[in-house]
Amino acid sequence: MIEWSETDLMMRDAIREFINKEVRPHVDELEHGDMPPYDLLRKLFTSFGIDVMARETVTKMLDKQRAREAAVAAGEAPPDKDANKKSGERRSSAGFGGGQESLGAILCSELCGVSMGMFAAMGVSLGLGAATIQARGTLEQKERWLPPLVTMEKVAAWALTEPDSGSDAFGGMKTTVKRDGDDYLLNGQKTFITNGPYADTVIVYAKLDEKDGTPPRDRKVLTFVLDKGMEGFTQSRPMRKMGLHSSPTGELFFDNVRLGRDRLLGETENHEGGDGRQSAKEGFVVERMGVAAMALGVINECRRLCIEYAKDRKLWGTPIADLQLIQLKLAKMEVARVNVQNMVFQGIEMGRAGKMPSLAEASAMKWYASETATEVAMDAVQLFGGNGYMSEYRVEQLARDAKSLMIYAGSNEVQITHVAKGLLGK
Repeated sequence: MIEWSETDLMMRDAIREFINKEVRPHVDELEHGDMPPYDLLRKLFTSFGIDVMARETVTKMLDKQRAREAAVAAGEAPPDKDANKKSGERRSSAGFGGGQESLGAILCSELCGVSMGMFAAMGVSLGLGAATIQARGTLEQKERWLPPLVTMEKVAAWALTEPDSGSDAFGGMKTTVKRDGDDYLLNGQKTFITNGPYADTVIVYAKLDEKDGTPPRDRKVLTFVLDKGMEGFTQSRPMRKMGLHSSPTGELFFDNVRLGRDRLLGETENHEGGDGRQSAKEGFVVERMGVAAMALGVINECRRLCIEYAKDRKLWGTPIADLQLIQLKLAKMEVARVNVQNMVFQGIEMGRAGKMPSLAEASAMKWYASETATEVAMDAVQLFGGNGYMSEYRVEQLARDAKSLMIYAGSNEVQITHVAKGLLGK
């Protein structure tokens, strides 16, 4: 893939028209936290039939799995030993896979140029929340939670990060589950959780509190699904942040939350696809690939705004577009656009081929794209001068949002170690 197809461009123009009409007028309300993004996202899904496509995809997938399991139960087919090993491929269909990779990338970049937080809210709900259930859940669990999630009727959160275990997510994890008869008791706290304040469904990672002498850092990580309103489960109010204001972020608290085995993803502690660590790592790959498309949205919007401003703004009687230092900034933005767009194209092609990049490759994409988008956004603020520091010109919002990409989905310092380890085979 070397360029957007005619169909892609038609989709882009339609999505752009929707965003201009339905999202841009509400940016201030979204940025001030007065308007959660979910109703606008549902309207987007309905307007483009995304909810219908998602519902049909999930229905077909569940019907196929039911038929397969019935055949196995009747002795008419052997068990599918690779069912869980293919989870990395399956993740994509809950997040605009199944032939809709271009739509997902376009929707991401167009939204992120106007309200990155809106996309973050949607991306986490689908690409991490629903996708983890799809990749790791039993048929009954998928039937129970997936249908309302893939249509955005309900919202999901993905809870891994804790106050003392950001980049060291597994080693420093203190949230625990302890066996209590046939159930589990969940205790602990999660922080910086996208959709946390409003989520209907929450994927939670916790260490199994075993008394077998296993060091805490090495204990098994299990993955559970919680529902809003469960006894002992508290969701905080939205936290105040530097950027991504339209993405509600909060803390989650667990005080002896009782969980049946039906809420343990896969309903077994010995999942064929590995424990919760493997599930989370698959999520990291999806999330970090998504950062490239998010960065592309920032770059495209900065480029557009700066070209318009450079042509209109006059200094010493001439447009600043005639000044070489301004031209240098614009030219660097164009180079950034080409490079990051090519990364996005590579991700689309891999998705269409049913492949996923390695963790090191996804980390490289995230690292480069996030740094590039932040540099472009800061250059945009500088190009606008004093106006760039004012909220009404929007480039300051783009700069704040772009900076989050260097921390979001794992800080860039950690991405560098993943890239290096991938090169060294560690």
